[in-house]
Amino acid sequence: MADITRRFGLRHLRAVPTAHIRHLNRGRLAHDGTGLAFWFRPLSAALSEVPVDDRELAMLFHARTADFQDVTVQATLTYRITEPATAAARVDFGIDPDTGAWRAAPLDQIATLLTETAQQHALGLLARTPLATVLADGVGTVRERMAAGLAAEARITETGLAVIAVRVVALRPEPEVERALRTPARELVQQEADRATFERRAVAVEHERGIAENELANRTELARREKQLLTQEGANARLRAEDEAAADRVRADAEAERRTRLAGAEADAARVLGEARAAAEAAWLTAHQQADPAVLRALALMRLAEHLPQIDSVTVTPDLLTGLLGRLAAPAGER
Repeated sequence: MADITRRFGLRHLRAVPTAHIRHLNRGRLAHDGTGLAFWFRPLSAALSEVPVDDRELAMLFHARTADFQDVTVQATLTYRITEPATAAARVDFGIDPDTGAWRAAPLDQIATLLTETAQQHALGLLARTPLATVLADGVGTVRERMAAGLAAEARITETGLAVIAVRVVALRPEPEVERALRTPARELVQQEADRATFERRAVAVEHERGIAENELANRTELARREKQLLTQEGANARLRAEDEAAADRVRADAEAERRTRLAGAEADAARVLGEARAAAEAAWLTAHQQADPAVLRALALMRLAEHLPQIDSVTVTPDLLTGLLGRLAAPAGER
């Protein structure tokens, strides 16, 4: 919107860089251009402000396909007013000389023109196309058809408009139809998911079988090695027993031989000792035979005294003293 100020009964207009101003003073063109700033008399001026920047126009409409299914089309148009003078002559872009606001709604009029023209071409195309084809590749087809129809529309060109771009955002059926169409795809996805799950389980089972076979092979190998170990341990124990038995035999033979030699030595010593004792006894008997009887009695008393028990104390009674004294008083012959 243009910026208009008041000074001494005059008006000053200052436009933005994206607005084309057309000023008619008493029916004659006084100013015509973009981004102008000038003074004017409000009573004799006719002003038009035409935007020349790019404009976005969003649209949402319903259509019916060849198989009588409703679809919703969501699209966006980008347009521009390329001939402001022509547009100002065909559409009311006049502004109030006091406020700078549009007297009418020119952009709404242009939006209606573009929307209805685009819908006409889109509806004609969708009415001849089945729903499955529309959902499969209808976005590109509808966009091309709308762009071609808008470019060929004479009224748009005569109004000084140019459609820069057409974008079809979405083509969607009714919710019930969309759910029905999603069901086969979901079933296929579920089947693929189930197949992937089954394959994963099969792979897992195969891996488990391989692991079980490896464990069984390991256990078999361990059992075989344990058997070999037991056999080797038995052989080692048998060898140790044989070695111990041989060592015991050697020790027994050595002990028997030692005892035999010891017994022989003891027998020889006993024999020599017996012979010595016999010789001593013989000499002793010979000596006793040649000795005096009194000497023999003395020796016998000495031997008897050697074998008498030890006497710690002697009790002398009156009877014993009487007998001893009597024997001492008796003559020598009587004793």
